[in-house]
Amino acid sequence: MGGTSLTAVIRRLRPADIPPVSEIFGWYAQHTVVTFEESPRPGQEWAELSVLLADLGLPFLVAELDGSVAGYAYAGPWRRKPAYRHTVEDSVFVAPALTGRGIGRQLLSELLAACGTAGVRQMIAVIADTGDPASIGLHSAFGFTAAGRLKAVGYKHGRWVDTVLMQRPVR
Repeated sequence: MGGTSLTAVIRRLRPADIPPVSEIFGWYAQHTVVTFEESPRPGQEWAELSVLLADLGLPFLVAELDGSVAGYAYAGPWRRKPAYRHTVEDSVFVAPALTGRGIGRQLLSELLAACGTAGVRQMIAVIADTGDPASIGLHSAFGFTAAGRLKAVGYKHGRWVDTVLMQRPVR
């Protein structure tokens, strides 16, 4: 992990990207607390999510490196109530072997730009406080500010985990 920065091609998700996206997420679900999911999502759920986001005009992006998916990012509805329709929650995941090499930064940059084009007003980040400052640092670098902390709201791998809420205007 870490090392020389890499430059990925950031593009829209394609159906063929679903298996590697599922694999990346599955690793985090099984081995970390950065997601409160405890098991991988089936490919069908990823396909349904991609259709939902497309129907809402929201981006689902992948980072492609040497022809392989190196990470992904999407913006999903913050809440399903109509008044929240201009607010999204981001999700950014990088293949475990490629973290710390700038791919997350590239994904978040393009995600913010795509959300601006889609008419999004606010983006929320819900970050599991694992003691590793990487996600908070990434979001801070893009102008996200602390909006709150939810204490001991997730229990995974034998421990209680806080979440940090961060927010930034998109446009």
